[in-house]
Amino acid sequence: MLPIPRKFTMVAAACEGATRLNAFDNALLASGIGNLNLLRVSSILPPDCVEVEQLDIPAGSLTPTAYGSIISETPGKRIAAAVAIGFGENDFGVIMEYSGECSKEEAEAEVTRMAEEAFRVRGRKLVRVAAKGSEIVVDKCGCAFAAVALWY
Repeated sequence: MLPIPRKFTMVAAACEGATRLNAFDNALLASGIGNLNLLRVSSILPPDCVEVEQLDIPAGSLTPTAYGSIISETPGKRIAAAVAIGFGENDFGVIMEYSGECSKEEAEAEVTRMAEEAFRVRGRKLVRVAAKGSEIVVDKCGCAFAAVALWY
Protein backbone atom coordinates (compact mmCIF):
# COMPACT_ATOMS: atom_id res chain seq x y z
CA MET A 1 0.00 0.00 0.00
CA LEU A 2 1.22 3.51 -0.82
CA PRO A 3 1.46 6.13 1.92
CA ILE A 4 -1.49 8.49 2.38
CA PRO A 5 -0.83 11.95 0.91
CA ARG A 6 -0.79 14.78 3.45
CA LYS A 7 -0.78 17.77 1.07
CA PHE A 8 -2.82 18.86 -1.93
CA THR A 9 -2.58 21.57 -4.55
CA MET A 10 -5.33 22.69 -6.94
CA VAL A 11 -4.06 23.71 -10.40
CA ALA A 12 -5.60 24.70 -13.72
CA ALA A 13 -4.40 26.00 -17.08
CA ALA A 14 -5.33 26.01 -20.76
CA CYS A 15 -2.94 26.05 -23.72
CA GLU A 16 -2.53 25.49 -27.42
CA GLY A 17 -0.14 22.94 -28.89
CA ALA A 18 1.01 21.63 -32.26
CA THR A 19 -0.66 18.26 -31.56
CA ARG A 20 -3.25 16.99 -29.09
CA LEU A 21 -0.53 15.56 -26.84
CA ASN A 22 1.50 18.77 -27.03
CA ALA A 23 -1.57 20.83 -26.10
CA PHE A 24 -2.12 18.55 -23.07
CA ASP A 25 1.56 18.71 -22.10
CA ASN A 26 1.60 22.51 -22.46
CA ALA A 27 -1.44 22.80 -20.18
CA LEU A 28 0.31 20.59 -17.61
CA LEU A 29 3.43 22.76 -17.81
CA ALA A 30 1.40 25.97 -17.47
CA SER A 31 -0.40 24.56 -14.44
CA GLY A 32 2.90 23.70 -12.73
CA ILE A 33 2.73 19.91 -12.88
CA GLY A 34 4.17 19.20 -16.33
CA ASN A 35 7.40 17.69 -15.05
CA LEU A 36 5.72 15.14 -12.79
CA ASN A 37 4.48 11.62 -13.48
CA LEU A 38 0.76 11.84 -12.82
CA LEU A 39 -0.95 8.79 -11.38
CA ARG A 40 -4.64 9.35 -12.11
CA VAL A 41 -6.73 8.66 -9.04
CA SER A 42 -10.41 8.76 -8.23
CA SER A 43 -12.08 11.27 -6.07
CA ILE A 44 -11.20 11.14 -2.37
CA LEU A 45 -9.14 13.78 -0.55
CA PRO A 46 -7.49 12.02 2.40
CA PRO A 47 -8.31 13.20 5.94
CA ASP A 48 -6.02 15.87 7.40
CA CYS A 49 -4.67 16.91 3.99
CA VAL A 50 -3.32 20.45 4.03
CA GLU A 51 -3.64 22.77 1.04
CA VAL A 52 -0.35 24.10 -0.29
CA GLU A 53 -0.43 26.83 -2.95
CA GLN A 54 2.45 25.48 -5.03
CA LEU A 55 3.86 22.00 -5.44
CA ASP A 56 7.41 21.59 -4.20
CA ILE A 57 8.44 18.13 -5.31
CA PRO A 58 11.23 16.86 -7.59
CA ALA A 59 10.72 16.40 -11.33
CA GLY A 60 9.69 12.86 -12.19
CA SER A 61 7.89 12.26 -8.87
CA LEU A 62 4.96 9.86 -8.98
CA THR A 63 2.08 12.17 -8.07
CA PRO A 64 -1.47 10.95 -7.36
CA THR A 65 -3.71 13.38 -9.26
CA ALA A 66 -7.45 13.69 -9.84
CA TYR A 67 -7.98 15.69 -13.03
CA GLY A 68 -10.29 16.68 -15.82
CA SER A 69 -9.14 17.69 -19.28
CA ILE A 70 -10.50 18.29 -22.74
CA ILE A 71 -8.76 18.74 -26.07
CA SER A 72 -10.25 20.18 -29.24
CA GLU A 73 -9.01 20.88 -32.75
CA THR A 74 -12.09 22.90 -33.70
CA PRO A 75 -11.15 26.57 -34.19
CA GLY A 76 -13.41 28.94 -32.24
CA LYS A 77 -14.70 26.24 -29.88
CA ARG A 78 -14.72 27.21 -26.18
CA ILE A 79 -13.67 24.34 -23.91
CA ALA A 80 -13.18 24.22 -20.15
CA ALA A 81 -12.09 21.91 -17.34
CA ALA A 82 -12.59 22.24 -13.60
CA VAL A 83 -12.08 20.43 -10.32
CA ALA A 84 -13.84 20.93 -7.02
CA ILE A 85 -13.22 19.64 -3.53
CA GLY A 86 -16.06 19.20 -1.10
CA PHE A 87 -14.84 19.47 2.48
CA GLY A 88 -16.61 17.78 5.37
CA GLU A 89 -16.14 18.10 9.09
CA ASN A 90 -12.89 16.52 10.36
CA ASP A 91 -12.90 13.76 7.77
CA PHE A 92 -12.06 13.01 4.15
CA GLY A 93 -13.10 15.24 1.28
CA VAL A 94 -14.52 14.45 -2.13
CA ILE A 95 -12.92 15.62 -5.40
CA MET A 96 -14.96 16.04 -8.57
CA GLU A 97 -13.65 16.64 -12.10
CA TYR A 98 -15.43 17.95 -15.18
CA SER A 99 -14.61 19.02 -18.73
CA GLY A 100 -16.78 20.10 -21.62
CA GLU A 101 -17.69 22.63 -24.28
CA CYS A 102 -18.50 25.49 -21.92
CA SER A 103 -17.01 28.40 -20.01
CA LYS A 104 -14.74 28.14 -16.96
CA GLU A 105 -17.59 29.47 -14.82
CA GLU A 106 -20.00 26.82 -16.13
CA ALA A 107 -17.43 24.06 -15.51
CA GLU A 108 -16.77 25.30 -11.96
CA ALA A 109 -20.53 25.46 -11.28
CA GLU A 110 -20.94 21.89 -12.53
CA VAL A 111 -18.17 20.44 -10.35
CA THR A 112 -19.54 22.35 -7.37
CA ARG A 113 -22.96 20.72 -7.93
CA MET A 114 -21.23 17.35 -8.28
CA ALA A 115 -19.38 17.80 -4.95
CA GLU A 116 -22.65 18.77 -3.26
CA GLU A 117 -24.32 15.64 -4.66
CA ALA A 118 -21.40 13.44 -3.53
CA PHE A 119 -21.90 14.61 0.05
CA ARG A 120 -25.68 14.27 -0.18
CA VAL A 121 -25.54 10.62 -1.30
CA ARG A 122 -22.95 9.84 1.40
CA GLY A 123 -25.22 11.36 4.04
CA ARG A 124 -22.42 13.71 5.14
CA LYS A 125 -22.48 17.38 6.04
CA LEU A 126 -20.73 19.60 3.48
CA VAL A 127 -18.80 22.46 5.10
CA ARG A 128 -17.47 24.17 1.97
CA VAL A 129 -16.53 23.66 -1.67
CA ALA A 130 -13.42 24.98 -3.43
CA ALA A 131 -13.35 24.97 -7.24
CA LYS A 132 -10.72 25.82 -9.84
CA GLY A 133 -10.97 25.76 -13.61
CA SER A 134 -9.57 26.88 -16.92
CA GLU A 135 -10.93 27.63 -20.37
CA ILE A 136 -9.66 28.34 -23.86
CA VAL A 137 -11.16 29.35 -27.17
CA VAL A 138 -9.37 27.03 -29.56
CA ASP A 139 -7.17 28.48 -32.27
CA LYS A 140 -5.77 25.26 -33.78
CA CYS A 141 -5.42 22.64 -31.03
CA GLY A 142 -6.28 23.58 -27.45
CA CYS A 143 -6.46 21.85 -24.10
CA ALA A 144 -8.18 22.90 -20.88
CA PHE A 145 -6.91 21.15 -17.75
CA ALA A 146 -7.71 21.26 -14.03
CA ALA A 147 -6.39 19.01 -11.26
CA VAL A 148 -5.92 18.27 -7.60
CA ALA A 149 -2.42 16.93 -7.03
CA LEU A 150 -1.94 14.91 -3.85
CA TRP A 151 1.55 14.71 -2.37
CA TYR A 152 3.58 13.86 0.69
